[in-house]
Amino acid sequence: MFRRKKFIKRLDIDPDEVLLDAFNLPAFDTDQFEGRVEKSIHGIVPGAVGLLVFLIFAIFLGQTWNLQIKRGEALALLSQKNRLDHEILFAERGVIYDRYKNELAWNIPNEGEDMYSLRQYLSVDGIGHVLGFVGYPEKDRDGFWWRSEYIGKAGIENSLNEILSGTNGVRLIEVDALNNIQSENTIRAPIDGRNVTLTIDTAMQEALFESIKNGARSAGFIGGAGIVMDVETGEILALTSYPEYSSQIMSDGSDEEEISGYFSDYRNPFLNRVVLGEYTPGSIVKPYVAAAALAEKLVSPSTSFLSTGEIRIPNPYSPGNDSVFRDWKAHGWVNVREALSVSSNVYFYTVGGGFKDQKGLGIEKLAAYAARFGLGVQTGIEFSGEASGVVPTPAWKRQVFGEDNPWRLGNTYHTSIGQFGFLITPVQAVRYIASISNGGVLLSPHIIKGAQVNSSPVGVDDQYLKIVREGMRQSAETGVASSVNVPGIRMAGKTGTAQLGKSNQYMNSWVIGFWPADDPQFAYAVVLERAAAGTLQGAAPAMRSFFEWLVEYNPEYTNGNYPVE
Repeated sequence: MFRRKKFIKRLDIDPDEVLLDAFNLPAFDTDQFEGRVEKSIHGIVPGAVGLLVFLIFAIFLGQTWNLQIKRGEALALLSQKNRLDHEILFAERGVIYDRYKNELAWNIPNEGEDMYSLRQYLSVDGIGHVLGFVGYPEKDRDGFWWRSEYIGKAGIENSLNEILSGTNGVRLIEVDALNNIQSENTIRAPIDGRNVTLTIDTAMQEALFESIKNGARSAGFIGGAGIVMDVETGEILALTSYPEYSSQIMSDGSDEEEISGYFSDYRNPFLNRVVLGEYTPGSIVKPYVAAAALAEKLVSPSTSFLSTGEIRIPNPYSPGNDSVFRDWKAHGWVNVREALSVSSNVYFYTVGGGFKDQKGLGIEKLAAYAARFGLGVQTGIEFSGEASGVVPTPAWKRQVFGEDNPWRLGNTYHTSIGQFGFLITPVQAVRYIASISNGGVLLSPHIIKGAQVNSSPVGVDDQYLKIVREGMRQSAETGVASSVNVPGIRMAGKTGTAQLGKSNQYMNSWVIGFWPADDPQFAYAVVLERAAAGTLQGAAPAMRSFFEWLVEYNPEYTNGNYPVE
């Protein structure tokens, strides 16, 4: 009737089971929580931990905002300075010397913050066009080098820029955020430019310039040029052009008024007239025409023609209306030596184009011999942009004047005396006359000492060239070139006057030649540019002034004793 109660085992813990300590439970490892009762965490602890995490996160976000937003731009600029910098180590530009090892262009320290050297030039007149000038390395407005090299802008500085420049080096610099240098390391050393020695004699250069400048100013020419060459080696001892510019002023670039004056000068002081100036040669072509006529056996040394002051060619289309080609005066009977001495136009009309029964060279042979003597052909001298000149031909006339303008006999006559579109440069003129003086070798003129010399024969036997030399000697002694003659030098010369302008209102004046006449060592060519027609004082008196200086101050150049270098 009564159900039996099910036995339930008690699981309660008695108080004495709780009070355990290290003494009554020695077998438990309390460091491993053995023998301990786990106690639940109080509710305030998670809240405190959460608050701590929140605070840390807030601080992180605040610092991030401070660094990225508030101070971001400043810190970014600072961080850019905390880097490895590449610094340019500028190569020293090569030094330019004259033939006697006098410095013409060299380097001086830069007193500014930039580390490249500055160019210094010898302060002497007449050498600006030879040396030229440079442009320096430049930075942009942010301070970065947009051009890290020197740039030669004219003269030898330009044409030999690669040799003179060398190669810049690089230094690696470690800089901290405060711009303090931590370390420096050269990773490529600079290679300095090579030195260059010119063939120029500086004293002779200056003297030639002064003679040309004074001659041009006194006679009203706007400019001039001159060159002296060794007839055996092709070395240029003097090469000058008037007016000129200062290499120092142009390189420094600081004298804006002077530089502006150069650019506004109608005489064009930047033009190197020796190499780039193309001039109507006039009568200075007559020596080559004489040599060609002798070589072609059209005349003998004794063949004479009568100069009455003109040649008249009948006009088949208009009888009685003859074409008249004038001489500058009546010379009477003249042979080739005398024709060169007095510069007879009639003689050279006759041998150039023919007259009556006398056969002439004709324009094809005139042009061919001009090329043999280097006229109308670049010489290869070490300057950039050398002009070629012009030797008139039927093809040239058609190109310039149109197909309906055929070549006429009068064109041949005028070409025979260096007119009618004939253009040459002074460096061509000195090369040509040197080939007549040295026995018929056309040399490549050069201004760099030790340069390779190219040469070619002109193809005219020296027996004929000797006759031409004698005629030029006679011209310097008693003929039209006598104003160049100076006691103390046996001179040979040939003058030329070229008419300019639509109505021949202007003229150029030339003189070319060589010395000593009996054993030529040096050839020269001088041109004075554009004065009023009829001007009596020209290139020959200017050259005389130079020779007077040579006799007085450098007589070794006049007596065959070449100066020791």
